[in-house]
This record gives sequence, structure tokens and C-alpha cells, in this order.
Amino acid sequence: MTTDLWRPSATIEALRHRAALLAEIRQFFTQRQVLETEVPVLSRRATSDPHIESIPVQCGGDNAYLATSPEFGLKRLLAAGLGDCYYLGKAFRQGEAGSRHNPEFTMLEWYRCGWDDRRLMKEVADLLTGILKIQQVQSLSYRDLFQRELQLDPHSASDSDLLRCVEKEMDLAFSPADRSECLDLLMSHRLEPAMGEGITLLYDFPADQAALAKVIPDNSGTPVARRFEAYVGGLELANGYWELTDSAEQLRRFQADHTYRQKHGLNLYPYEERLVEALRMGMPECAGVALGIDRLLMLAGGYKTIEEVIAFPIERA
Repeated sequence: MTTDLWRPSATIEALRHRAALLAEIRQFFTQRQVLETEVPVLSRRATSDPHIESIPVQCGGDNAYLATSPEFGLKRLLAAGLGDCYYLGKAFRQGEAGSRHNPEFTMLEWYRCGWDDRRLMKEVADLLTGILKIQQVQSLSYRDLFQRELQLDPHSASDSDLLRCVEKEMDLAFSPADRSECLDLLMSHRLEPAMGEGITLLYDFPADQAALAKVIPDNSGTPVARRFEAYVGGLELANGYWELTDSAEQLRRFQADHTYRQKHGLNLYPYEERLVEALRMGMPECAGVALGIDRLLMLAGGYKTIEEVIAFPIERA
């Protein structure tokens, strides 16, 4: 019996479009004097993020992991003095497969020394408007979006307020585990579809969603995570931070992630203590952002699924 599974799922036209997009991105950073660099995609350390799963592999009889992003390697290079830099290549995440996900995907991640998240947001908008030919750009805070659509302040609302809002806005067969899951559900099911067309830059996230971003009080005195996400038509494309540079706080967050994973029965991974050391030695103040190239290509070419822009998705790899 013969099948067509040997064929790429993307058309030759789509693959040429991909090549042109990668060339355009590299030209964008060449003009801005940002250096392309490589970091390992295979490491003996894994992500600590409770919402992301690393893919384990065997390497010389020892445990190793495919990189979920180039972040840790790039930050170690920043601490070594490399300066403004970017990575354009593969990343891997366990269990992420669907119309917008593939376990192996292409990621663009870049860092700007001396910048904060606000300045980097503008550069993200420059890149996206140039590639997508979209001029409509709106910037609004996480709080503004929640108040506009749900009449709810996500920073001050109680856990019970958030749970009631989730129950009102969607019909779930389960109860959210915690405050963070309530916010994530409201964002993905209710707020992302309400963003409208064009580019949306969403900033100042709740402090408990800081990940690796600084936490600083906003104009009202509320501690907020200085991070942002970029959406196009409600589809998330990029996630950026004014990067944490405090080594003690970085260690505390790694340990908190480990505790959360242990409490919720998730896989436990060795965290990247070399990043903690790099911060201790003095990583420069900087802002960084990661952007999904496959989704960007879907938008740029009007494709409906990720299989249309990847030659060999997991089903054919």
C-alpha cells in the first residue's frame, strides 16, 4: 500500500514564502546592527516554567532535554558581553500539536541591551507592520483590556470574583485550579477574540504572571510584571520582558516553579543554575522577546493551519 505521507504538508510556494520571510527578518536585524548567534538546542537543563514541558532525550547515557527556547543560552551570552543579539531557529515543546502548534517549531528571540519593555514593544510593532503590511496598532494594559471587556480589575479582583467571572463567561466541565488559571481561561476564551483586527500590544501583566520579567509598581502603585504580548487578530505571536537581572530573585522563582510542579504532579526538571550565576556576574539591563515564526508565516500568507507552513510536521517527520 502506498501513501502520500512522504510528501511535505506545505506547498513548494509556502516553503519559498518561508525562505523569503527568514531573509526579511535577517535583513531587519542587520540594518539595526543586531547580531545573529547560535545557542544549543540540546542541554542538560530544562525549563522550569510550569506551563511548558521539555522533551527529554538520552545523550551519552545521561538525561538531556531539547530546548523550549534559546533564552537561557542567549542570556549567558549577554552576561559574557555579546551585546544586542538574536536567535532564529528551532525550539521544542512536549505535547504541543494542533492547528497552531507543532512540537518542533521555529522561534525568533532577540535582546536589546539598555532597553525596557516599552521600547522593545515599538520594535516588535515595526517588525510586524513591515512584514504583515498592517498599520493598525493598539497598545493597552492588561488591566485596560479586562476592564473594557469584563468590567473587572485583574490585579485587585478576589479569587472568588475571578471564579464567578469564569463561570459566567464560559461553560466549563472543570473548575479552574487557581487564580492564574482563571486569568488564562478568560484571556484565551473571552479576551483574545475581542481584540479585533490589527496588532495588539498588551502590557503590564499581573505580578504572579511575571515569569522572568521585572516586577515594578505601575502609576497606581500596583506591582505589575513588566512584560508584554503581541497579538494579531487575537492570535498570540510574541511574548516579551523587561528582563529580570536579580540573581537571588531568579533563584527564588526557579525554586517556586519547582515547588509548583511538585505540588501539581508535574515533571520535575533540573533548572538552569548557570543562568543564576550569569545574572550574579552581571547580565546587562535589557529587554527580550520571543516570536513564533510559523504563526507569523500563517498570517503573512493567509494560511489556516501550521501544517501548511511546515514541510514535515510531527505526523510526517
